[in-house]
Amino acid sequence: MRDWISYFDSDHPIYVNARHRAVHAAIVARDMLVHIPQGARVLDYGCGEALHADAIAARAGNLILCDAAPHVSANLAKRFAGSGKVNVMAPAEVAALPDACLDVIVLHSVAQYLSEAQADEFFALFHRLLKPSGIFVLGDIVKPEVGAATDALALLRLGAMNGFFIAAVMGLIRTLLSGYWQLRQSAGLTRYRETVMIGKLRRAGLEGQRAAHNIGHNQARMTFIARRLG
Repeated sequence: MRDWISYFDSDHPIYVNARHRAVHAAIVARDMLVHIPQGARVLDYGCGEALHADAIAARAGNLILCDAAPHVSANLAKRFAGSGKVNVMAPAEVAALPDACLDVIVLHSVAQYLSEAQADEFFALFHRLLKPSGIFVLGDIVKPEVGAATDALALLRLGAMNGFFIAAVMGLIRTLLSGYWQLRQSAGLTRYRETVMIGKLRRAGLEGQRAAHNIGHNQARMTFIARRLG
Protein backbone atom coordinates (compact mmCIF):
# COMPACT_ATOMS: atom_id res chain seq x y z
CA MET A 1 0.00 0.00 0.00
CA ARG A 2 2.81 2.43 0.83
CA ASP A 3 4.34 1.97 -2.63
CA TRP A 4 1.00 2.73 -4.26
CA ILE A 5 0.53 5.82 -2.08
CA SER A 6 3.95 7.07 -3.14
CA TYR A 7 3.12 6.46 -6.79
CA PHE A 8 -0.17 8.35 -6.71
CA ASP A 9 1.48 11.13 -4.72
CA SER A 10 3.90 11.66 -7.62
CA ASP A 11 3.49 13.28 -11.04
CA HIS A 12 2.02 10.13 -12.59
CA PRO A 13 0.58 9.72 -16.14
CA ILE A 14 -2.81 8.24 -15.19
CA TYR A 15 -4.70 10.85 -17.24
CA VAL A 16 -3.60 10.92 -20.86
CA ASN A 17 -4.68 14.54 -21.37
CA ALA A 18 -7.04 17.21 -20.06
CA ARG A 19 -9.98 15.73 -22.00
CA HIS A 20 -9.51 12.35 -20.31
CA ARG A 21 -9.29 14.06 -16.92
CA ALA A 22 -12.57 15.94 -17.49
CA VAL A 23 -14.44 12.92 -18.90
CA HIS A 24 -13.30 10.74 -16.02
CA ALA A 25 -14.46 13.30 -13.45
CA ALA A 26 -17.87 13.64 -15.11
CA ILE A 27 -18.46 9.88 -15.25
CA VAL A 28 -17.41 9.28 -11.66
CA ALA A 29 -19.59 12.16 -10.43
CA ARG A 30 -22.59 10.90 -12.41
CA ASP A 31 -22.22 7.36 -11.07
CA MET A 32 -21.56 8.38 -7.47
CA LEU A 33 -24.53 10.74 -7.36
CA VAL A 34 -26.89 7.81 -7.94
CA HIS A 35 -26.04 6.63 -4.40
CA ILE A 36 -26.05 9.97 -2.56
CA PRO A 37 -29.27 11.36 -1.04
CA GLN A 38 -29.86 15.10 -0.91
CA GLY A 39 -28.22 16.64 2.14
CA ALA A 40 -26.28 13.52 3.13
CA ARG A 41 -23.06 13.62 5.12
CA VAL A 42 -20.61 11.84 2.82
CA LEU A 43 -17.08 10.51 3.27
CA ASP A 44 -15.02 9.91 0.11
CA TYR A 45 -12.08 7.87 1.41
CA GLY A 46 -9.04 7.52 -0.82
CA CYS A 47 -10.50 10.26 -2.98
CA GLY A 48 -7.34 11.11 -4.92
CA GLU A 49 -7.60 14.45 -6.67
CA ALA A 50 -11.40 14.35 -6.15
CA LEU A 51 -12.10 15.91 -9.53
CA HIS A 52 -15.76 15.07 -8.94
CA ALA A 53 -15.97 16.77 -5.53
CA ASP A 54 -17.83 19.92 -6.59
CA ALA A 55 -20.68 17.90 -8.09
CA ILE A 56 -20.89 15.64 -5.02
CA ALA A 57 -20.76 18.59 -2.63
CA ALA A 58 -23.62 20.29 -4.48
CA ARG A 59 -25.84 17.30 -3.58
CA ALA A 60 -24.44 16.49 -0.15
CA GLY A 61 -24.95 18.42 3.03
CA ASN A 62 -21.31 17.85 3.93
CA LEU A 63 -18.52 16.12 1.98
CA ILE A 64 -15.42 14.82 3.76
CA LEU A 65 -12.43 14.11 1.53
CA CYS A 66 -9.62 11.88 2.78
CA ASP A 67 -6.49 10.67 1.02
CA ALA A 68 -3.34 9.17 2.51
CA ALA A 69 -1.02 10.71 -0.12
CA PRO A 70 0.51 13.80 1.56
CA HIS A 71 0.82 16.06 -1.49
CA VAL A 72 -2.63 15.08 -2.76
CA SER A 73 -4.15 15.85 0.64
CA ALA A 74 -2.32 19.19 0.89
CA ASN A 75 -3.57 20.22 -2.55
CA LEU A 76 -7.12 19.29 -1.59
CA ALA A 77 -6.86 21.36 1.59
CA LYS A 78 -5.75 24.39 -0.44
CA ARG A 79 -8.44 23.86 -3.05
CA PHE A 80 -11.27 23.67 -0.53
CA ALA A 81 -9.97 26.11 2.08
CA GLY A 82 -12.92 28.13 3.32
CA SER A 83 -15.50 25.81 1.78
CA GLY A 84 -18.66 25.55 3.81
CA LYS A 85 -19.52 22.08 2.50
CA VAL A 86 -16.20 20.30 1.92
CA ASN A 87 -13.80 19.25 4.70
CA VAL A 88 -10.42 17.66 4.01
CA MET A 89 -9.33 15.23 6.73
CA ALA A 90 -6.28 13.08 7.35
CA PRO A 91 -6.84 9.33 7.88
CA ALA A 92 -6.25 9.75 11.63
CA GLU A 93 -8.95 12.43 11.79
CA VAL A 94 -11.43 10.16 10.03
CA ALA A 95 -10.58 7.33 12.43
CA ALA A 96 -11.38 9.68 15.32
CA LEU A 97 -14.87 10.57 14.06
CA PRO A 98 -17.75 9.58 16.36
CA ASP A 99 -19.82 6.45 15.85
CA ALA A 100 -22.74 6.47 13.41
CA CYS A 101 -22.03 9.95 12.03
CA LEU A 102 -22.06 9.34 8.26
CA ASP A 103 -24.87 8.74 5.78
CA VAL A 104 -22.67 7.56 2.88
CA ILE A 105 -19.10 6.28 2.72
CA VAL A 106 -17.44 5.84 -0.68
CA LEU A 107 -14.29 3.78 -1.20
CA HIS A 108 -13.78 3.90 -4.95
CA SER A 109 -10.82 2.40 -6.82
CA VAL A 110 -8.90 1.85 -3.59
CA ALA A 111 -9.52 -1.74 -2.46
CA GLN A 112 -7.30 -3.19 -5.21
CA TYR A 113 -4.32 -1.42 -3.60
CA LEU A 114 -5.06 -2.76 -0.10
CA SER A 115 -4.14 -6.13 1.31
CA GLU A 116 -7.07 -8.26 2.42
CA ALA A 117 -6.20 -7.53 6.05
CA GLN A 118 -6.08 -3.77 5.39
CA ALA A 119 -9.48 -3.96 3.68
CA ASP A 120 -10.88 -5.72 6.76
CA GLU A 121 -9.65 -2.85 8.95
CA PHE A 122 -11.30 -0.25 6.72
CA PHE A 123 -14.57 -2.18 6.56
CA ALA A 124 -14.65 -2.39 10.37
CA LEU A 125 -14.02 1.36 10.62
CA PHE A 126 -16.74 2.13 8.10
CA HIS A 127 -19.20 -0.12 9.92
CA ARG A 128 -18.59 1.95 13.06
CA LEU A 129 -18.93 5.30 11.28
CA LEU A 130 -22.09 4.52 9.31
CA LYS A 131 -25.48 5.52 10.61
CA PRO A 132 -27.91 2.58 10.90
CA SER A 133 -29.60 3.86 7.71
CA GLY A 134 -26.31 4.64 5.95
CA ILE A 135 -24.71 2.97 2.94
CA PHE A 136 -21.17 1.98 2.04
CA VAL A 137 -20.34 2.29 -1.68
CA LEU A 138 -17.37 0.11 -2.64
CA GLY A 139 -16.34 0.79 -6.22
CA ASP A 140 -14.02 -0.55 -8.92
CA ILE A 141 -13.40 -3.98 -7.42
CA VAL A 142 -11.15 -6.01 -9.73
CA LYS A 143 -12.21 -9.55 -10.54
CA PRO A 144 -9.52 -12.28 -10.72
CA GLU A 145 -9.97 -12.71 -14.47
CA VAL A 146 -9.68 -8.99 -15.27
CA GLY A 147 -6.14 -8.18 -16.31
CA ALA A 148 -4.19 -5.24 -17.66
CA ALA A 149 -5.34 -5.86 -21.24
CA THR A 150 -9.00 -5.50 -20.20
CA ASP A 151 -8.24 -2.22 -18.43
CA ALA A 152 -6.32 -0.94 -21.47
CA LEU A 153 -9.20 -1.79 -23.82
CA ALA A 154 -11.65 -0.01 -21.53
CA LEU A 155 -9.50 3.13 -21.72
CA LEU A 156 -9.24 2.90 -25.51
CA ARG A 157 -13.03 2.55 -25.82
CA LEU A 158 -13.47 5.57 -23.55
CA GLY A 159 -11.03 7.53 -25.70
CA ALA A 160 -12.78 6.52 -28.93
CA MET A 161 -16.15 7.61 -27.54
CA ASN A 162 -14.90 10.94 -26.21
CA GLY A 163 -12.41 12.24 -28.74
CA PHE A 164 -9.06 11.26 -27.23
CA PHE A 165 -8.33 7.84 -28.77
CA ILE A 166 -4.86 8.72 -30.12
CA ALA A 167 -3.98 10.37 -26.80
CA ALA A 168 -5.16 7.20 -25.04
CA VAL A 169 -2.86 5.06 -27.18
CA MET A 170 0.08 7.35 -26.46
CA GLY A 171 -0.89 7.49 -22.79
CA LEU A 172 -0.84 3.69 -22.52
CA ILE A 173 2.65 3.68 -23.98
CA ARG A 174 3.79 6.33 -21.50
CA THR A 175 2.23 4.40 -18.64
CA LEU A 176 3.90 1.19 -19.81
CA LEU A 177 7.25 2.96 -19.66
CA SER A 178 6.48 4.58 -16.31
CA GLY A 179 6.68 2.95 -12.90
CA TYR A 180 3.00 1.95 -12.95
CA TRP A 181 3.32 -1.39 -14.71
CA GLN A 182 6.44 -2.35 -12.79
CA LEU A 183 4.63 -1.53 -9.54
CA ARG A 184 1.53 -3.40 -10.69
CA GLN A 185 3.69 -6.46 -11.32
CA SER A 186 5.68 -6.21 -8.08
CA ALA A 187 3.06 -4.98 -5.62
CA GLY A 188 0.13 -6.40 -7.55
CA LEU A 189 -3.58 -5.71 -7.26
CA THR A 190 -5.89 -7.44 -4.78
CA ARG A 191 -8.73 -9.13 -6.65
CA TYR A 192 -12.04 -10.53 -5.45
CA ARG A 193 -14.79 -12.70 -6.79
CA GLU A 194 -18.29 -11.34 -6.17
CA THR A 195 -19.17 -13.99 -3.59
CA VAL A 196 -15.86 -13.52 -1.78
CA MET A 197 -16.40 -9.78 -1.42
CA ILE A 198 -19.96 -10.24 -0.18
CA GLY A 199 -18.66 -12.66 2.45
CA LYS A 200 -15.89 -10.27 3.44
CA LEU A 201 -18.37 -7.45 3.92
CA ARG A 202 -20.65 -9.69 5.98
CA ARG A 203 -17.81 -10.59 8.33
CA ALA A 204 -17.42 -6.84 8.94
CA GLY A 205 -21.11 -6.56 9.84
CA LEU A 206 -22.17 -5.23 6.44
CA GLU A 207 -24.81 -6.69 4.14
CA GLY A 208 -23.54 -6.13 0.61
CA GLN A 209 -24.76 -6.77 -2.89
CA ARG A 210 -23.27 -6.06 -6.28
CA ALA A 211 -24.65 -3.00 -8.04
CA ALA A 212 -25.87 -3.28 -11.62
CA HIS A 213 -23.34 -0.67 -12.75
CA ASN A 214 -19.74 -0.09 -11.69
CA ILE A 215 -18.73 3.48 -10.87
CA GLY A 216 -16.57 4.72 -13.73
CA HIS A 217 -15.98 3.70 -17.31
CA ASN A 218 -14.66 0.16 -16.74
CA GLN A 219 -17.63 -2.17 -16.51
CA ALA A 220 -15.39 -5.24 -16.23
CA ARG A 221 -14.97 -4.19 -12.57
CA MET A 222 -17.60 -4.25 -9.81
CA THR A 223 -19.30 -1.88 -7.36
CA PHE A 224 -20.97 -3.11 -4.16
CA ILE A 225 -23.56 -1.37 -2.00
CA ALA A 226 -23.52 -2.38 1.66
CA ARG A 227 -25.59 -1.56 4.73
CA ARG A 228 -25.03 -2.25 8.40
CA LEU A 229 -26.33 -5.52 9.72
CA GLY A 230 -26.50 -4.08 13.21
